[in-house]
Amino acid sequence: MLYDYCVIGGGIVGLSTAMRLLERRPGSSLLLVEKENGLGEHQTGHNSGVIHAGIYYPPGSLKAELCRRGAEATKEFCAANDIPFEVCGKLLVATNPLEVQRMNALYERSTANEIEVVPVSAGELAEREPNIAGLGALFVPSTGIVDYGKVCRAMGKTIERLGGEILLGTKVTGIREEGDAVAMSSPGRNWRARKLVVCGGLQSDRLAVMAGLSISHRIVPFRGEYFRLPPEKNEVVRHLIYPIPDPDLPFLGIHLTRMIDGSVTVGPNAVIGFGRETYAKLGVNLADLFEYLSYPGFWKTVLNNRKSAVTELRNSLWRPGYLAECRKYCPSLELSDLLPHKAGIRAQAVARDGTLVHDFLFLETGRMLHVCNAPSPAATSAIPIADRILDRLGVETAKVA
Repeated sequence: MLYDYCVIGGGIVGLSTAMRLLERRPGSSLLLVEKENGLGEHQTGHNSGVIHAGIYYPPGSLKAELCRRGAEATKEFCAANDIPFEVCGKLLVATNPLEVQRMNALYERSTANEIEVVPVSAGELAEREPNIAGLGALFVPSTGIVDYGKVCRAMGKTIERLGGEILLGTKVTGIREEGDAVAMSSPGRNWRARKLVVCGGLQSDRLAVMAGLSISHRIVPFRGEYFRLPPEKNEVVRHLIYPIPDPDLPFLGIHLTRMIDGSVTVGPNAVIGFGRETYAKLGVNLADLFEYLSYPGFWKTVLNNRKSAVTELRNSLWRPGYLAECRKYCPSLELSDLLPHKAGIRAQAVARDGTLVHDFLFLETGRMLHVCNAPSPAATSAIPIADRILDRLGVETAKVA
């Protein structure tokens, strides 16, 4: 069958792209293909559920713009589809003089980004959060929480309501661009589309190679390990509690996150995963492991970040080390409070020189667009990311007669 459009990938970026495409071009035939039996099964379904405000990103940057727009679009989508969400706000807590300096710089950046941020003194912090210790904090009132799995399922229903078709449990095994279409195949099925968008997440580089594209990066899985606090500790915080990020490190650090179901999680750390989709702590995918161990960029990344890599690995293997990171700003936590919780795996694009790719990475041909890197927070920014994808694809909004 020939479709007008095909989207590969049932995470939130792929779903947003398919949904916005049908909103722009009503009546188009569209197929969304996902290899899992449900939507949002990987990165989207294993994140912390935060609707970010965009405080971290350079003023005027694309990431800052998309995050700010995405936060509003996500809240509007949730409200329109009866998806519970809460705007609980976030506190970024400084625990030493160096972090106070970084906090002040972050405040200036947030002002330039036109994000409402309120400086909080140590005394005010104690009033707002009696269980949190710090020399001061920044309060970001627009930060929220949601279940992104529910967002994905609502987007899936919207796609089908707009006439799109969703094919689950179908692993794409062949992609070939032809003169007038892109031909795709899976075991027992073949189809074609005039335009293809690939939002493959953890498998994005492999899908690009499958389509015959030349790539210079690889996806390296970074595993984020979380713990859940016992129910009696669910009131330990009123807001989300984040550390002041170290600008020399690629990830934000361990934080306390109120979840939309009322629970509180602690995490994540960031360690190299032993498989792209291997969530069990001791699970290993030998093919994935061999692939990134044989990639020169991986070893350069490890060398460039060796100090933090050793610390993260130690804390992964030794829970008291993980607890110590949490107790910097929440000293009342005990080792027994760290209960098991599902891990997440981040698809990190790594360049051949070892640089972590923090910006968007698109590969395009006449009939294909591959999203090879959609940087955090892609879940928050998914709807405006989709609009950007469609702009690059040349999909304009149909004119009403």
